Amino acid sequence: MSLIDSHCHLQSVPPDERERALDDARERGVRGFLVPAIRLDDADEILALCHKHPDVWCALGVHPHDASTWKEGDRERLRGLLSDPRAVAVGECGLDFYYDHSPREVQLRVMRDQWELAVELDLPVVVHNRDSNEEMLAAIRELPGLKADFHSFAGGLDMARELIHRGHYLGLSGMITFPKADNVREVIPILPPDRCLVETDTPYLAPIPYRGKPNRPAYVVEIAARLAQETGETAEQVWQRTGESFFRLFAKAAARC
Repeated sequence: MSLIDSHCHLQSVPPDERERALDDARERGVRGFLVPAIRLDDADEILALCHKHPDVWCALGVHPHDASTWKEGDRERLRGLLSDPRAVAVGECGLDFYYDHSPREVQLRVMRDQWELAVELDLPVVVHNRDSNEEMLAAIRELPGLKADFHSFAGGLDMARELIHRGHYLGLSGMITFPKADNVREVIPILPPDRCLVETDTPYLAPIPYRGKPNRPAYVVEIAARLAQETGETAEQVWQRTGESFFRLFAKAAARC
């Protein structure tokens, strides 16, 4: 069985706590970790962590909050970074029209730049989407070759149906354990078993019973357990199928694990 935390920002965990965070997760059966970048300047630190641990991979790219930092030459800079064997995806990239930390037109342009590079390199993307469903779906329709993990998915049933139809994956986070998060859990019955990932989004969105505390990769166990409760599976079945889905989408990780 391969329980994988498909989205954990270990670079946002204090440096003196990272090794313990990984060890605690491994002790609970977690067998892999994907660390998504927020900005290109994260890359060296994240890659160093990945090269230190054979069960840690990364996505490299620019988050919509930091889209305004994207400058001429960054597409080629990102291309070079993605040649590293531990870099298995582009991201975290996407749109965030809730906070609007970067202008919307800049978010869209930077997202498209990264998506086009991902398609060219035959790599998946790790997508952030908040309050931007219509614009996100419009962009998806323009790039049919894209392969995406819509992380911490909370986009609703209509968006889920279209993304699933187009072959994308949905990441389920600690939100599925929140008592009032029926709007997140509602996609579980329509989500094919082979299109589902589980993630912590460390250090954010800690699941019940850790809500209000810093999240950690070990808590993906609770997320998988709640998913099993919702689907009627055993936890072991969820571990197995979400792990298989991870390595199917992030094929570069499977080739080097």
